[in-house]
Amino acid sequence: MQADLVSELVLKTRIDGTSYTDACDRIQQWATDQKSCYVVAANVHVVMTAYWNVSYRAVLEGAALVTPDGMPLVWAMRWLGIPQQQRVYGPDLMLAWCQRAAQTQLPIYLYGGTGAMLERVTQALSHRFPDLTIAGSYAPPFRALTVAEENADIERIHQSQAAVVFVALGCPKQEQWMARQQGQLNAVMIGVGAAFSFLSGDVTQAPRWMMRLGLEWAFRFSQEPRRLWQRYLVNNPAFVILLGGQLSWRWLTSVWPIK
Repeated sequence: MQADLVSELVLKTRIDGTSYTDACDRIQQWATDQKSCYVVAANVHVVMTAYWNVSYRAVLEGAALVTPDGMPLVWAMRWLGIPQQQRVYGPDLMLAWCQRAAQTQLPIYLYGGTGAMLERVTQALSHRFPDLTIAGSYAPPFRALTVAEENADIERIHQSQAAVVFVALGCPKQEQWMARQQGQLNAVMIGVGAAFSFLSGDVTQAPRWMMRLGLEWAFRFSQEPRRLWQRYLVNNPAFVILLGGQLSWRWLTSVWPIK
């Protein structure tokens, strides 16, 4: 039986204290039980989107697990009361689960990206994990799906008998998609953002030393400035200011408790 999750609210968003092993243990149990649920890997972009958008925040609250995907959230959780918290990064969680899935023979499904990208991701995963069962994959069109199209996608995944579905549609689209399928799709859904782009080689991943220092945003911004400028040049400073306020309030109320 899994221990209860310890969580912290970071700017109104619940982030769970977990690790790669703990997350994989929980996913394995849910997949074995055929529980319909979803996992969110939350970074600053996710948290700031939820801060401004109440309906999206509700989507995150409905997740079975919300991991600290970025180092700023890891540092926030340490400062807020979980001192040993480590990063649980979506692309690395995907690889950790694929290793577990290969051992347990729980099939996976890939949803998102493009057809060519999915072919490269499938080849990369099959090469890295020869015993992994990839039950299927599908690249939906880059637009809002009709009800009939979404239902067809769910039926396609059901027919594959996948236990875990990796969803790479980007924030906030992938979290909203997973929330809509909860109760409809008998599988664990995991939002993995840019993981397909990294695994396929379409996008270069930041060096590990930059990730450890919380500078991954700078590397990605240098690659795609026109697409990512608002995310990093607006959201990041706003996050720092708002988190500073939250931490200051936490400190003040600990020194002078409100009665």
